[in-house]
Amino acid sequence: MIAPPRSAVPLLLSLLALATSAHGADPLYYFCGTNGNFTANGTYGDNLNALLTSVITATAADYGFYNLSAGSGSADAINAIALCRGDVGAADCRSCLNDSAPAIAGRCPVQKEAIIWYDNCMLRYSNRSIFRAMEDLPAFGLANPNNVTNNVDQFNQVLRNLTDGLRDRAANGNSTRKFAVGNATAPNFQTLFGLVQCTPDLSQQQCDNCLVNAIGKIPWCCDQKQGGRYVTPSCNIRFEVYRFFDPSAYESPPSPPESTVSPPPPPTNNPSPKGKDTNSGRIALIITIPAVGLSLLVAGILCICLRSRRLKKNFETVPVDEISNAESLQFDLNIIREATNDFSDSNKLGQGGFGVVYKGTLANGQVIAVKRLSVDLGQGDQEFKNEVLLVARLQHRNLVRLLGFCLEGRERLLIYEFVPNSSLDHFIYDPVRRSRLDWERRQKIIGGIARGLLYLHEDSQLRIIHRDLKASNILLDAEMNPKISDFGTARLFAVDQTQDATSRVVGTYGYMAPEYAMHGLFSVKSDVFSFGVLLLEIISGQKSSHFCNGNTTEDLLSYAWRSWREGTPSDLIDPNLADGSRTEMLRCIHVGLLCVQEIEADRPTMGAVVLMLSSYSTTLPLPSRPAFISSIPESNTASRVMVTHSNQSENKEIRESVNEASITELYPR
Repeated sequence: MIAPPRSAVPLLLSLLALATSAHGADPLYYFCGTNGNFTANGTYGDNLNALLTSVITATAADYGFYNLSAGSGSADAINAIALCRGDVGAADCRSCLNDSAPAIAGRCPVQKEAIIWYDNCMLRYSNRSIFRAMEDLPAFGLANPNNVTNNVDQFNQVLRNLTDGLRDRAANGNSTRKFAVGNATAPNFQTLFGLVQCTPDLSQQQCDNCLVNAIGKIPWCCDQKQGGRYVTPSCNIRFEVYRFFDPSAYESPPSPPESTVSPPPPPTNNPSPKGKDTNSGRIALIITIPAVGLSLLVAGILCICLRSRRLKKNFETVPVDEISNAESLQFDLNIIREATNDFSDSNKLGQGGFGVVYKGTLANGQVIAVKRLSVDLGQGDQEFKNEVLLVARLQHRNLVRLLGFCLEGRERLLIYEFVPNSSLDHFIYDPVRRSRLDWERRQKIIGGIARGLLYLHEDSQLRIIHRDLKASNILLDAEMNPKISDFGTARLFAVDQTQDATSRVVGTYGYMAPEYAMHGLFSVKSDVFSFGVLLLEIISGQKSSHFCNGNTTEDLLSYAWRSWREGTPSDLIDPNLADGSRTEMLRCIHVGLLCVQEIEADRPTMGAVVLMLSSYSTTLPLPSRPAFISSIPESNTASRVMVTHSNQSENKEIRESVNEASITELYPR
């Protein structure tokens, strides 16, 4: 390290700060640490100046990543990390870092720790060790202002699959770059593009954990948005319905630097005393290589053929023996076509993640609901088999009843009882219809959902985890009795099984338990979490991701927890519920908070929930902090972001970009 004379430090720092105005775009965000300040004339200032100067004067960055330090071993040691976006060229990387060094000096002139983000790079420094350390705070989110207007569940599933695939690729990158981009076909004839990146000093597991956490924040920064990003010191993710990265990023990442191990010495020209053996070895090698190559080629062709046959079989037929128990429920396709007027748009009731639902009338006058699975969705066959096998064996007044199915050619149809009042989301999210749900009806709906879920978990012949409990999957009959529907993502458990894991997380953002959203672990307690979110939505009459409180908007769990801690839980109650029992409503809020606790073991079972809701002599334990606590301040001009770092928070204004508007920051969990 080369440090400038101490007398020159104030001048150099001033010049760095002054240079900020002469450079490019404003940063996306910056944060000045709260763990102490330094004096400009001290040793720490010398070391900081040396670091920032080295960032500016360095001639090249190894794959866009810097790990710098100054004053190592002393009390005034300082460490820095600089990272350029993986698709940014060397010139743009250098330009961004040249901007970031004076900008961070100007915005955080005396802080011992700071971080600044631009679109193309990130620079941070600290008086503690930050190399090979995964850190998720401070963080910020940006959302595209345009909403996903149709097929939201399907869009979210495509997004989830895309980001999970990119996460795996980035985490398995090498020590010089952990970066991945890709795209996937989204609904509404759109292409969804994604980018994920970790600082390459992280291990595979650290990078994976960081990206899992960032992906789990999407619902609270970018729910139902066409694009967004979530950015932390150690990793970041972004998605858009347009390509925002350089197409060269699709190429394979660079190889790690060549090994410094010396190559083996060249062979001498001295004849070998075993020349005959050597020649025999060469002949054997010449014969073996083509033979091995031919064997691999044949094996590869056989694998491709077998895979093609298997995929074709999976697409064309669902094994009849797997649904033999439901054979008596099979409908003829022509009967269903006639009942739905050949799947007329006028009979369309709605659309979910795996197909369209139509209203139909059979020849005997019976009204039915027909779920037509999309043939172009890779999970269609599995969803079909799940629903037929599971729902046909379930009988409960709070579960939708399966009347039959149709399986002809490429058509996969599920025929259900028709439920006239549509789904719960059409009521609680609508300010006019919501007024029709008085407390007595809402209490009946809450109790019915709880009993239906208890039946799935404990009282039926099977033990079933629903995995996608939400307002749109609760149907309401003529008497407003709730019926749990859509078992396409449900999983069957053994009687003594308590937990399972999956690499393919399905469900809906905002209702997923943290252990499921982040690690793919699910159990009955995952459904309990979803029920708790749904219960709080029913009480408040608002979506979990967009709770409106006067002129501000934040997520429901954050507002519910803050109200509880401040002793004002009644603020959560829908104003339309003026005539109901406040005691009963507050007890339901209490139960809801118990269900959404972050630690899985702390959540009650559905049996305990039903008891809590029906017996007021049962004493309720105090809830602990919910998962996914966040805050989404709102402004009409410049967005504001709350950064939480080392248990302290600070408000700052930042400007919005053209394509991105609302900004959100999540509290640490």
